[in-house]
Amino acid sequence: MLLEMNPQEFVQFLKEEKIKRFYFVYEKGTKTVKASHPALQELADFIQNDKRDFMEHEGAFFQISSAYDVLQGAFVHRTNRGQAAGGVRFWQYNSMEDYLRDGLRLAKGMTRKNALAGLWWGGGKGVMAHNPKYDKMDAKLRESVYKDFGRLMTSIRGCYVTAEDVGTSVEDMANIFSQTRFTTCIPEQLGGSGNPSVPTASGVVAGMEAALDFLDMGTLEGKTIAVQGMGHVAEPLIGFLFEKHVKKVIAADINAGLVDEVKHKYSGQPLEARKVNADDRSILFEECDIVAPCATGAVLNPQTIPNIKAKIVCGAANNQLENSARDGKALMEKGVTFVPDFLTNRMGIVNCADEQSGYIDNDPLFTRHLDRDWEYSIFRTTLKVLTESLQNNQSPADVAVRLADELSLQDNPIYGHRGEKIIRSLVKRNWQDLG
Repeated sequence: MLLEMNPQEFVQFLKEEKIKRFYFVYEKGTKTVKASHPALQELADFIQNDKRDFMEHEGAFFQISSAYDVLQGAFVHRTNRGQAAGGVRFWQYNSMEDYLRDGLRLAKGMTRKNALAGLWWGGGKGVMAHNPKYDKMDAKLRESVYKDFGRLMTSIRGCYVTAEDVGTSVEDMANIFSQTRFTTCIPEQLGGSGNPSVPTASGVVAGMEAALDFLDMGTLEGKTIAVQGMGHVAEPLIGFLFEKHVKKVIAADINAGLVDEVKHKYSGQPLEARKVNADDRSILFEECDIVAPCATGAVLNPQTIPNIKAKIVCGAANNQLENSARDGKALMEKGVTFVPDFLTNRMGIVNCADEQSGYIDNDPLFTRHLDRDWEYSIFRTTLKVLTESLQNNQSPADVAVRLADELSLQDNPIYGHRGEKIIRSLVKRNWQDLG
């Protein structure tokens, strides 16, 4: 079973089959997923029959990196509003099922995030499967694999535009940029917008403030916040919370060095920070006003939700609900107000979207997402979602998904549904044989 192979075993299978590049493409007419190679149809059938993560994704394109046996993929969900856009993740996966599901789920999430943000972009995600026989932090390896990923971007002709995500740095983005123009979040010295983490954290704060307002709980001042993770987004989020004069921040991370860095940076502030094991979810169960998941996804599930004591869940991690319908309903029935992650963690991609149009200090196209006047701002959209949730007895997750999916079907006013045409052209020219 190909699904049960880990990515390293799958790469060896591809080499035996003499496959360097491959794709899965959804054909609307027959409502089937087509594989570029008959030997891979098993995976195409799995995608086609999946009811959880697959939602008529337009295509997914893959290659083996040139020197390090790293599986690289570009997942394209929906491109009605414009080119698929989303970051490239460098992560380790236990099986090909885990790898494919993560890419499908993340790409779909980017469609919804971009649509709710009012951006004329579709949804996509890059996913690279770390090969554990190599040192992931080796500079030579990173330069090689990210340049290879840049060449993958160039080869698919702009149906997907990549950016920074978990496991990827600004320096890695520079290596991608050296091989393609279809990228954002490149270093500032190269004309880019740099690390999107700080803007992302600012959007999470706006979502928290909207949820507090909706519940008549006042402002962030004097509140206790539990933050899962202390990484690129969580660390500046903690700083923003202290600027809002919260009573206390309780934070946890699996990286001891990161915990020490955050403790040092915010020494003198009311911070309680601890190192935890990878399977430790206790930070979600703290006595607090707001829980902010800012690490991995799928942390809100039947095992964790019954133990949550906070009134509000609002964080930066993508796909916090293990199962959107089931877990969104469970939170609502427990009386926990959930602010959907793809609503509040938009500011990184907003930063990227504005990158190609030049820069303005205090850019109004950026700041409007954080104010309370614009119809599509985080604050206003959060209130809209929570109000409709209450009125219709639907979970906030279901309401946000419905609103986002409706917006995502609007065609780009200039280019129409161009991404779909690009994908058809790649299939027609036998893209898999050109690498």
